[in-house]
Amino acid sequence: MKSIMLSSSLNRCFRLTVALTFLALTVSVAMAHDSVPKEDAPADVKGLEQVQTFRSEGRAHLDPGEKWEYGHYPPTSGPHDPKPVKPAFYKIPQAPEKLVHSLEHGNIVIYYGTPARSVLAQLKKLQKRYGGKWDGIIVTPLPELGDGVILTAWTKMLRLDPFDPVRAKAFIDAYRGKGPEHGQNEMQ
Repeated sequence: MKSIMLSSSLNRCFRLTVALTFLALTVSVAMAHDSVPKEDAPADVKGLEQVQTFRSEGRAHLDPGEKWEYGHYPPTSGPHDPKPVKPAFYKIPQAPEKLVHSLEHGNIVIYYGTPARSVLAQLKKLQKRYGGKWDGIIVTPLPELGDGVILTAWTKMLRLDPFDPVRAKAFIDAYRGKGPEHGQNEMQ
């Protein structure tokens, strides 16, 4: 009888220890998660349900200056100029053939029309934050876009009208640096 009682007490003690250990781990993980700055925290994947995925139109190089008619606009893949656009904020539209080459490298291209000044300021801040050769951001006008913003990556597109910085960040986090030629050659 004493051995049954001792066994039962040990069993309860063991279960209590396991429960307290689990609780301590849960609390420490929650505290660690709360200590991550919001802008460095992983993006909310729920912001990506509106992303369009297109079939690749290829990766061939055109002759310098040659134009191409893409299957959709703005393009997300296809034949392109041998010289890509460098990550930066542009006030004049960039050639789509050069932008597609930048997408192939793993860059994100963000198109804007005539958004509010606050949106332009957010786009400039994003571009400055991500300026890498193989995972940077290019921001370029697309005059016919109006107030909206379009984000593109290789075979991916997200239209934001109105602009939503949380969804934009989710797109950037999900697709930046993932082009098929990412890091293969030194960008010119």
